[in-house]
Amino acid sequence: MATPPRISLSGTNYEIGYNHGSSLKAHIARQIESYYDMFQNSSKLDREGVHRRAREYEATILKLVPHLHQEIVGIAEGAGVDVLDIVALNVRSEIVLGEFQDGCTSISWKVVGEDGKPVQYLAQNWDWVRPVQQNLALLEIEQEGKPTIRMVTEAGIIGKIGYNSASVGVLLNALRASPTDTTKLPIHVLLRLCLESTTASGALAQIEKYGAASAQHILLGDLSGAQCLELSPIKNHYIYPNRENFLAHTNHSIENTAIKEPSEFPGSKERLGRTHEIVKTIGCENLSPQRLRETIFSDEENGNFSICASENACKPKWIRFMTLFNIVISLKEGCEPSAEVVFYNDTANWTDPQNVLLL
Repeated sequence: MATPPRISLSGTNYEIGYNHGSSLKAHIARQIESYYDMFQNSSKLDREGVHRRAREYEATILKLVPHLHQEIVGIAEGAGVDVLDIVALNVRSEIVLGEFQDGCTSISWKVVGEDGKPVQYLAQNWDWVRPVQQNLALLEIEQEGKPTIRMVTEAGIIGKIGYNSASVGVLLNALRASPTDTTKLPIHVLLRLCLESTTASGALAQIEKYGAASAQHILLGDLSGAQCLELSPIKNHYIYPNRENFLAHTNHSIENTAIKEPSEFPGSKERLGRTHEIVKTIGCENLSPQRLRETIFSDEENGNFSICASENACKPKWIRFMTLFNIVISLKEGCEPSAEVVFYNDTANWTDPQNVLLL
């Protein structure tokens, strides 16, 4: 694939949104088309049905976080599309809850670096369908009085996977469970609020204040450490690192008993177990983003359900998920936070250092 566009945005939230929309106009148009195809095939929802659901969430976003509603409006006007189409992109996880199968593997590992200082790694493979790959983008967002955000996102979506200049980082894993609650905030909006926070505890306070509209997992961390947040409209539950300062999560609830999954997410438990197996073999010495990619995140055991997943051509295209990118975020006291991103390429070794982009 071609390198995703890299865009720097600043100004008011409306200006940030408008420039986002105008810069990624073609990507957003393709993204809307792809998702409406998925909505129709997975949940039998036509455009009117999607808009009906999106309208409820839009009212909540406007009420609870009006600055982000302004950004969504700006994206729509910049891209020349209906605002409800952009809302639908930002609430796609809630609209077809339980139907999507984006299987991701996330880890947090706090280790001692070569200079004797602790390093907090947050890393994941993000798995989704191939048509979305051409619509990914690297965004840098500057807002007055808030940390600078750097994230990998889908065109038109205001919050996703990344970190900020205050060394707060977030990762995302989908969970398949009900119910949803349209009076609470969609997961991608909560991710954006996390990335606007100066500490992980401040981000967690935002989540507790507004609540999650659907059951999802966020791996949240800063220089002090990390937590797995198993979120649900009913109850949240937090998982803390083990004795080796390690955490891992895939696509099922590990401890939150309020999350009732209608069916087992294919390969999720196997990927989680495999992650812990690999960690035992590599240890925490001389750990680096490259070593994480070459060991945990390139693992292909279990075929289409592996940590590094390949596309299953036998599945319908809207659930034919595969690993689209890997990100390793590095947080270190006294250093600027950073991240390395590698996008899947059919023709090249995606663990090759030459394919690494700095976010």
